[in-house]
Amino acid sequence: MFLGAFCANAAPLRIATWHVELERKGPGLLLRDILKGEDPAIAAVARTIARVSPDVLLLTGFDWDLGLAALSAFADRLRAEGAPYPYLFALRPNNGMATGVDLDGDGRLGGPRDAQGYGRFAGNGGMALLSRLPIDRPAVRDFTDLLWRDFPDAMLPMVNGKPFPSAEAQAIQRLSSAGHWDVPLITETGARLRLLAFAAGTPVFDGPEDRNGRRNHDEVSLWSRYLDGQLGPGAPSGPVILLGNANLDPEDGEGRRAAIRRLLADPRLQDPRPSSAGAVQAARDQGGANRAQTGDPALDTADWRDAGGPGNLRVSYVLPDAGLRVTGAGVFWPDRADPLRPLIEAEGAPRHRLVWVDVELPP
Repeated sequence: MFLGAFCANAAPLRIATWHVELERKGPGLLLRDILKGEDPAIAAVARTIARVSPDVLLLTGFDWDLGLAALSAFADRLRAEGAPYPYLFALRPNNGMATGVDLDGDGRLGGPRDAQGYGRFAGNGGMALLSRLPIDRPAVRDFTDLLWRDFPDAMLPMVNGKPFPSAEAQAIQRLSSAGHWDVPLITETGARLRLLAFAAGTPVFDGPEDRNGRRNHDEVSLWSRYLDGQLGPGAPSGPVILLGNANLDPEDGEGRRAAIRRLLADPRLQDPRPSSAGAVQAARDQGGANRAQTGDPALDTADWRDAGGPGNLRVSYVLPDAGLRVTGAGVFWPDRADPLRPLIEAEGAPRHRLVWVDVELPP
């Protein structure tokens, strides 16, 4: 693990992640909506990105296509907003990857939960990386095809001593709901900064076998195993930044919280605790489940105000290497006075918020 020194002239870099929920009901529809230029959710996302202006941004919940046509069109939209990203990266996610097997145990085939990761079609709700730094593509490490049963100490679901939903399902089930990538960026000095990017599935919407909760636990835990050198090519060298949507709060909501608590306490990483006054204001105004929570509402990254829902939670993270100097961090959650507030809270806009961290790179 990187244990670098710093100098006052080190170049700052803003790293961000956002679960944008730009998912459509069919292939090609996201591209259509981007090109039409009339979708308020797309406008909200583009204007927010232009406002925060991260140097590197991981989008989760963004439909993937083979030629990255939707991502390229969205990059064009961002360029028009004054936020250029010359380097784009996305791999085929597990979302919507058909298996022909009943993976959720409902006795039917071909549903979105029978794909390797939830999705109505191939790539539905994948991941995408936009960067102002070049990407060392040949050095990318992709763990998206790792079988769940091959993960060390896998927490596979069992019912009455038998694999759930079946041994056949567990023989092909991948661990990643969307993907797990180690993507090296090339800094100005030629050094590599490795992004550990992922999007875990939700730990709810299952039965007493807790299939989704167990899978989410192991998806979040993958990075701990990787940093321990227990996966594939060994532990990464040089500084890393872990980022993405864990779909797991360390204090509130459902899920097996030990996994995210372990990451947040890992001495090889640091938690800058990005926060916002807007999240505090929202939790206070909404009340409901937020009143019973024990976590700091300033750290929330998702606006789940629905009646009967879990309340607002911290589920997205940017965790820099412990050897990097953090100079700033935040969650873009506009308050009442912000002109972007109505756009962000409009119907169809993302319920999640953009999380960013500023770091200084070593010389």
